[in-house]
Amino acid sequence: MKKVSLILLLAVSTLSFQACSSKKTEGTDSVENAEKSNDAKEDAGTGQTEDTNEFAVKAANGGMLEVELGRLAEEKAASKDVKEFGAMMVKDHSKANEELKTIAATQNITLPATLGEDEQKHVNELAKLSGADFDKKYVSMMVDDHKEDIDEFKKAAEDEKTNPAVKDFATKTLPTLQKHMDAINAIDKSMK
Repeated sequence: MKKVSLILLLAVSTLSFQACSSKKTEGTDSVENAEKSNDAKEDAGTGQTEDTNEFAVKAANGGMLEVELGRLAEEKAASKDVKEFGAMMVKDHSKANEELKTIAATQNITLPATLGEDEQKHVNELAKLSGADFDKKYVSMMVDDHKEDIDEFKKAAEDEKTNPAVKDFATKTLPTLQKHMDAINAIDKSMK
């Protein structure tokens, strides 16, 4: 009886170790995992397109980044304008993120649950800064990021043909992104 228990214990330990090891090799990047899940759905013939899924994953990841960096700005910025811009990012992108989650759930699109590795590096980098150094780096990142976001959202608003809900989301969100761009450009200009 002791021998059987020992063998069972050894077998369970081995299986547990293998399960933990395989999780490490799968990758822990939430963005990559969402992309793989969506790729599998595309391959299964669910009618989803790569462009739609890619846009949704990028929008979700970017939205989470804007919220995290906005929180940092509220805490670490020296400029009142930068702090207020950060608060606007938290408010507006949290709302957009929730809308996108709702759409993704109804459209069977997998979104990342956490920031991707590259975006987390940006958060970590900015978390080390404060005051004027933080302001300069944050404003620069926001200018670049909003240029890219506006281009991606315009493309989705104009080119999305297979998913009306995603197209509507992109179209509806564009004016907010443009408002952010105008605000961050004004802050950037005032800092020079």
